[in-house]
Amino acid sequence: MASKKIFGIVLAGGEGKRLMPLTADRAKPAVPFGGGYRLIDFALSNLINSGLSQIVVLTQYKSHSLDRHVSQTWHMSGLLNSYIASVPAQQRLGKRWFSGSADAILQSLNLLRDEKPDIVVVVGADHVYRMDFDQMIEAHIASGAGVTVAAIRQPISLADQFGIIELDQEDPTRIKAFLEKPKDAVGLADSPNEVLASMGNYVFDADVLMDAVIRDGENVASNHDMGGDIVPDFVSRGEAAVYDLNRNDVPGSTDRDKFYWRDVGTIESFFDAHQDLISALPIFNLYNREWPIYSQQLNSPPAKFVRDAKGNLGTTIDSIVSLGTLISGAHLERSVLGPWCTVGSGATVVDSVIFERVTIGPNATVRRAILDKEVVLAEGASVGVDADADRARGFTVTDTGITVVGKGVYVS
Repeated sequence: MASKKIFGIVLAGGEGKRLMPLTADRAKPAVPFGGGYRLIDFALSNLINSGLSQIVVLTQYKSHSLDRHVSQTWHMSGLLNSYIASVPAQQRLGKRWFSGSADAILQSLNLLRDEKPDIVVVVGADHVYRMDFDQMIEAHIASGAGVTVAAIRQPISLADQFGIIELDQEDPTRIKAFLEKPKDAVGLADSPNEVLASMGNYVFDADVLMDAVIRDGENVASNHDMGGDIVPDFVSRGEAAVYDLNRNDVPGSTDRDKFYWRDVGTIESFFDAHQDLISALPIFNLYNREWPIYSQQLNSPPAKFVRDAKGNLGTTIDSIVSLGTLISGAHLERSVLGPWCTVGSGATVVDSVIFERVTIGPNATVRRAILDKEVVLAEGASVGVDADADRARGFTVTDTGITVVGKGVYVS
């Protein structure tokens, strides 16, 4: 680990409107993912695996389940002054909530003043990836820049979906321009068909971060956003460096998954990220023992697969099934099931994401769907088979045909 004192900030206050109805009753970082995880677990696991031991999670909207998950799951040794603490909006600068990610840090500067770190790592809480931040911190210190922005290579055709980093041609470790979703992006010199997209992860010198958010807070024209206001300010002063994820070597990673990063901010990207988990050689490998993704360890029995009452066998193909789940004579394919689910005799679940404690009755059908926790499908019920019928029942159906059923709904 770098010899300087490092402090971690996880920005977890987003509403996640594009993930509705999954965020109707929880903060976006608290949305379940991959069976037994929450989205925030990926950011926290990366920071812990990178050696950070003092981390705060800044929360705001519908934060109860997120706060509970952090407090119950992420215990550190107080003997070594190590902690992961959930910090709500404190209204230290007046009777107002956070007005942006930079304002969240501005309103939480007491945390930095108390700990007096040399370096601050600022990350989002809703991306799926692995990254060794220790390597990025070392690169940041060597660069002498005020901020270093983590970036991942993306096809130039997708440039209008990301914040794009344009490099200084004389010093390709420095950022020349930070462009928000450009239509006319220029490819990289060493790879003309690719661009560098911001990952939403930053390493700052602590003093310059504090100065930057204070100045930003005084700017009435600012949106108080880290990517939209703070980073461009550093770029304009020639003080922003870039860290290409291609330089990052995560222990246990493979050529297939070592540069995986996905923003799961929409229903489509959330669904697709689950599909990335389930093949025999997954695009993102949850089974990397050298760089584990941690989460709450449930006091649950193993998953169980049995014949139904008539002795009929079920089948499970290319799927993830979590603890406590019981599959009885059902067909499960290319799907992810959370803890304590029940799938009855003759039921079919294909290309779907099922959250915890969902009951799928006998002969029910689920296709290309996401079922939030505690959903119940009655015997013979269906979801994802008829889009018009799903819409008529009040379910969310995306343009690509993914049906989403909200928490606790009974489907007859």
